[in-house]
Amino acid sequence: MRALVLEKKGELALREIALPLDVGPDDVRIAIHTVGVCGSDVHYYTHGAIGSYVVRAPMVLGHEASGTIVEVGANVRTLKVGDRVCMEPGVPNLSSRATKLGIYNVDPDVSFWATPPVHGILAPQAVHPAAFTYRLPDNVSFAEGAMVEPFAIGMQAAARARIVPGDVAVVVGCGPIGIMIALAALAGGCSKVLISDFSAPKLEIAARYPGIVPVNIGEQSLIDAVAAATDNWGADLVFEASGSPKAFANLFDVVRPGGAVVLVGLPVEPVALNVPAAISKEVRIETVFRYANIFDRALQMIASGKVDLNPLITGTYPFSDSIEAFERAAAAHPEDVKLQILISDEKG
Repeated sequence: MRALVLEKKGELALREIALPLDVGPDDVRIAIHTVGVCGSDVHYYTHGAIGSYVVRAPMVLGHEASGTIVEVGANVRTLKVGDRVCMEPGVPNLSSRATKLGIYNVDPDVSFWATPPVHGILAPQAVHPAAFTYRLPDNVSFAEGAMVEPFAIGMQAAARARIVPGDVAVVVGCGPIGIMIALAALAGGCSKVLISDFSAPKLEIAARYPGIVPVNIGEQSLIDAVAAATDNWGADLVFEASGSPKAFANLFDVVRPGGAVVLVGLPVEPVALNVPAAISKEVRIETVFRYANIFDRALQMIASGKVDLNPLITGTYPFSDSIEAFERAAAAHPEDVKLQILISDEKG
């Protein structure tokens, strides 16, 4: 099967590769339609590794996807051939202690698309467990279906924050995940969300959404902006979504006493955390790693119309131009939020 293969750090190829397509009794086979280009995909391309996950052999990229079911296993009753679907890319060991506790996202045995040594799905077809495959409502497009995966991270962050209606939140980092968090926080009940970054184009995109207040930290102090927005009290919730070590220096300066800081961005190296500042305010600290038991909720939030992710899709490429799409993503154009690759030309 022809797929987009990361041969090694810095080297991509569109070529034939053998991929498993045997459909088990609880599986479905999917004709892939749309695949999003994720920051982790790009990081594997540019660096060859993320932490302990190292690309040691050619690997197919891609894990944000939608498509159409073309075959179902003998035991599958909830899905049928022809269903338009999106897929949760992480499949845990259903017998693990983590899964039984409901936190399968941190199962050490989880198999996650495009995480070494597991192949991704930038290819015409893939096989996946029906239990982690979700039918798209008629009003959700394939493009939106491929956005469910990154939006699920925003939903996980909002859930971990324990939002109380009317909360004021801050999101540090206006990349794709930062904007997803801001939208999920608003949908979860926040009255407003301040989002900070140096990138004026990304902030302009985020500011198109009612309730999101952009803060260009190249021009204004985030501490001052939060103080002005909260009568010097501080934000109820602070989401760190940049992964920049510098961002951790004043996280506890912008959160209110008794507030919460939710860590989502993943720094490449360990960072310093001002524990005395956190303790003096009795700040609750939460962390986010992917998501669990939330993928279907993210899909329903999109289907409800309360969250419109279409403005975040800033470029679409045909499968034949996949390498060009990754080169553009690696260039990190400030006006880009989410690039997608169209595997099929089926409408929807």
